Amino acid sequence: MPASTTHVALLRGVNVGGNKRVPMAEWRVLLEGLGCTRVRTLLNSGNAVFDAAPSGKHAARIRQALLDALGIEVPVIVKTAAEMAAVEAENPLLDVASDASRLIVAFTAAAPDLAAMAALAGLIEPPERLHIGRHAAYLWCANGILQSKAGAALLGKARVATTRNWATVLKIRALMQDQGLPDPRIRG
Repeated sequence: MPASTTHVALLRGVNVGGNKRVPMAEWRVLLEGLGCTRVRTLLNSGNAVFDAAPSGKHAARIRQALLDALGIEVPVIVKTAAEMAAVEAENPLLDVASDASRLIVAFTAAAPDLAAMAALAGLIEPPERLHIGRHAAYLWCANGILQSKAGAALLGKARVATTRNWATVLKIRALMQDQGLPDPRIRG
């Protein structure tokens, strides 16, 4: 049996505005039913850290289990701890981002979906910044996410991606490393 690897499952568009409710207790039970161990959830937005054998099939299995058990169809993106470390390491916007809640990270399941994020460049209004990396897209919304056309596009119709702010990315990393939650005043 292969060694266990730490993963994070990121659900898109759950528990927002009363739609697509995924109770965190049921979310944990669902993952455990799929053979995941050490399941930990973060916040009420569908973030779950778990250990399981390496597999490219976790996202599809989780998506189907959510549909079967809860009747909810949502995009699921799964990243390993190594992939999350790469997301963190390649972020070039930490020097300009003064508020972790306004720095958005967009996760995709496939490289072509990530490359498609380049279309957001036409929506950027300085001092906003956009960077498309190898592992994620990064958007600094200096005046707030809701005031950003690019931010609104990412949060709205970008079905190929799910987003988390930088503060949440750091919390996920801490859970993946079995640390306590980070001080929200620390950027990284």
